[in-house]
Amino acid sequence: MPKDTIFGTTALAALALTASTAFAQDSCENRGQLDEQYCDANGDLVADAPEDESQLRNPDTLVFAYTPVEDPAIYEDIWTPFIEHLEESTGKDVQFFAVQSNSAEVEAMRSGRLHIAGFSTGPTPFAVNLAGAVPFAIMGADDGRFGYTLQVYTQADSDIQEMPDLAGKRVAHTSPTSNSGNQAPRALFPDLGVVPDEDYEVNYSGSHDQSMLGVVAGDYDAAPVASEVVERMADRGLYDPEEVRIVWESEPFPTTSYAYAHNLAPELKESIEEAFFSFDFEGTALGEEFAGVSKFVPITYEDQWAVIRQIQSANGVEYTPEGLAAE
Repeated sequence: MPKDTIFGTTALAALALTASTAFAQDSCENRGQLDEQYCDANGDLVADAPEDESQLRNPDTLVFAYTPVEDPAIYEDIWTPFIEHLEESTGKDVQFFAVQSNSAEVEAMRSGRLHIAGFSTGPTPFAVNLAGAVPFAIMGADDGRFGYTLQVYTQADSDIQEMPDLAGKRVAHTSPTSNSGNQAPRALFPDLGVVPDEDYEVNYSGSHDQSMLGVVAGDYDAAPVASEVVERMADRGLYDPEEVRIVWESEPFPTTSYAYAHNLAPELKESIEEAFFSFDFEGTALGEEFAGVSKFVPITYEDQWAVIRQIQSANGVEYTPEGLAAE
């Protein structure tokens, strides 16, 4: 199946279609913010597996996607060692597909065409609530620590010294659904003395990469970006760290969540988890790309994404197809 068919631009339209009735409206005692086709009987905020075993899926080929990035071809090569390990652990063929947008990635899992995926921090709640994604892992260090920070960059010789100095400037946000690139700034910056869209005009760059390169080039006066992304950019020589400086930095947020579809067979979910938690980053392209990361660490959406849900709630985000379309 062509990649543009799997992750096409019609994602938002497909999201708005009537959902399957795996759980009838009157048979689910607790749904929370989940879409009506899912149920959360145990209250852990993610979709339960279907009670009807005939609705469980155990496909011969698993489709894996990583969050949209600036250069998908590079990341396909980087993920190759892990995909080979995943194939060995599950006994399945695994296909890597590069997604073009967060909404396309969410729609692909919702429609059953995507089985395992890395979702960016901000879009993860949409994946959970609209697509039945079940986050279970995150990249971390040997001691179990994980996370990234929101950093606000400006040019090294800029007159921006403190956050209130952003007033009247050209500031790049990445995309509406991005946590560090938009949602967190909108929730946190007012307490720091500057209100996005009031004190400065928000310019959406499309990605953390473009925001950072725009600051370096002088297209933007400043930009809030994710530390992990700009660190990797610097490691690849995409910009000179001496050309920029940090104005402000947040406390850590969780990074990309790794999730599987809620309706995979239990034994398949178990083998997928085993593959993630047994993978050794050392000496692989994945380990070289994600500096400071040595393994996948177990997480839950309920616990580790609480701060993200709080930020999005403060911004009036609704986990609906219409809410995703608005993003």
